[in-house]
Amino acid sequence: MIRIVIVIAAMATQRMISLKHVYHENEKFIGLKFYPDKVIQALVKKLECPRWHDESGCVIIRNKKANLDAIFRTFRGIAWINCQYFFQDQPVNKHSPVLSVDDIRKRQVKNGYRKCPEAYLQKMEIRRYSLNTAKTYVSCFEAFINHFKDVGDLMAISEIEIKAYLQLLVQRKLSDSYINQAINSIKFYYEVVKEMPNRFYHIERPFKAEKLPEVLGKETILAMISNTPSLKHKCIISLLYSAGLRRSELINLKIADIDSSRMVLNIKQGKGKKDRITLLGASMLEDLRAYYRKFRPKNYLFEGVHGSPYSATSIQKVIKRAARKSNVKKTVTPHMLRHSFATHLLEAGTDLRYVQVLLGHNSTRTTEIYTHVAVNNIKSIKNLLD
Repeated sequence: MIRIVIVIAAMATQRMISLKHVYHENEKFIGLKFYPDKVIQALVKKLECPRWHDESGCVIIRNKKANLDAIFRTFRGIAWINCQYFFQDQPVNKHSPVLSVDDIRKRQVKNGYRKCPEAYLQKMEIRRYSLNTAKTYVSCFEAFINHFKDVGDLMAISEIEIKAYLQLLVQRKLSDSYINQAINSIKFYYEVVKEMPNRFYHIERPFKAEKLPEVLGKETILAMISNTPSLKHKCIISLLYSAGLRRSELINLKIADIDSSRMVLNIKQGKGKKDRITLLGASMLEDLRAYYRKFRPKNYLFEGVHGSPYSATSIQKVIKRAARKSNVKKTVTPHMLRHSFATHLLEAGTDLRYVQVLLGHNSTRTTEIYTHVAVNNIKSIKNLLD
């Protein structure tokens, strides 16, 4: 008897049904996706009016609470119900502060302009999207719904019409980045807000252009630092380069993030809300100590007026001024210093994995782009004209 129970329990752990949202004939359905199994197939037939849906490749029943309850009741102890794709109201950035888009809600718009639906804003708040992402999604989605201003029900817009809209964006020569953001904003409405993840499987995205990062020579960067008279500005340029910081990371850097005992900088909640450590050189530490003695910042390492974080615009101006004084012909950005940091480390023989960690990349595949601009190996190849 015990052996039979164990066998049944083992069989149950091997069975799984994935729930998904299906949109069919302008109605919502619950999709049940599972590997062929006689027990599951027999029990599915006991549900209310099950039928096969070719497009999504699963069995569907009408989406209502009674049917959802029946699924859990019917398969309890028989199969594991995977709800990963069905219940989606989970924060995408769990450690992010709660998002508020009240400014977007309360803004004044011209007569006849179609504003983003309230349900769209609420979903972004629930999922704790960053404010920049929220603004981008709203902007792109409002451009989309105002293109279809005469369509009362957004659910009535077909995939063909959406493709035609995206093709119009291409004809207007908008960037690939904007088109991808437009697709994301549209998919967010139908797949997250309206819970119809199967509506737009076939929308093709533009190929992402593979551009090599622009890099400055080490001598050029040292010239920019030496041509900067302000100690504060000198430290800003030096940190962006020597620690490989993003501009936003530099802005949010606090005095407490400097760990002189371990000679590292603690980057808190960088891109993707990830913490990491990066390099702090001995000469950099001495400059920062001299800077602190002179400016006495209270909280943020680099402060603007009234103790607020230094502005992104001000940092850009510091970089631009230093480049101009050093006779650098190309337009230099703060991120170019980060690119140079990664490239120069690779040229010095630093392992790619260490560079990845210092930059805060999820994968070495992202960091590998710098191997294409590192010239230490190329220099060893004899030029054919020499």
